[in-house]
Amino acid sequence: MNKEIAPIGRRAALRLVALGSAGLALGACGSERAEARRWKVVRSDAQWRARLTRSQYRVLREGWTERAHSSPLDRERRAGTFVCAGCGNTLYASETKYDSGTGWPSFWKPLPGAIVTEADFRLGYPRTEVLCADCGGHLGHVFGDGPPPTGKRYCMNGAAMAFRPA
Repeated sequence: MNKEIAPIGRRAALRLVALGSAGLALGACGSERAEARRWKVVRSDAQWRARLTRSQYRVLREGWTERAHSSPLDRERRAGTFVCAGCGNTLYASETKYDSGTGWPSFWKPLPGAIVTEADFRLGYPRTEVLCADCGGHLGHVFGDGPPPTGKRYCMNGAAMAFRPA
C-alpha cells in the first residue's frame, strides 16, 4: 500500500467507513421518523416555500443552521414569547432565555408541549435535534451544558422563530 496515498492504516480506514455509514443510517432513520409523525400543521413544499423566507425555509424545512451572531433574536431582551416562524406555535417564554455566548438564541426550558426531540447523527456523532411539536420544523439542538435549574441549553436558530412582545 502506498503510504503517500493512504496515511492511515487499513483497519482505521474501515472503522471510519463503518462509523460514517452507521451515522448516515441513523440520521436517515431520524429523518424518516420526523416525516412519518403526524403533525398538527401540514403544508406542501410549495406552501412552505411561499410562506417562509429563504433562510427560514432552509432552517425549518431542510435542517440548516444559520450563521452564529446573524439573528437579531439572539439580542432580544424584551418580555414576550418566542414562536415557531413556520406555524406560530409558542415555544419559549422570554424568562427562560439567556446569553450562552454561542451566537444563537438560547433557552434553559421550552414551554410545555412546544417541542419534540430526536436523535441526530447528520454530523457523524450524536446530538439531540429540537423540532416544533406542531409542524415538525427544525429549530436547533439541545445540549447538557446550560444553566440551572435544568442544566439544558436549547440552542435555537433565530430564523426558525419569531418574537411576540408581551
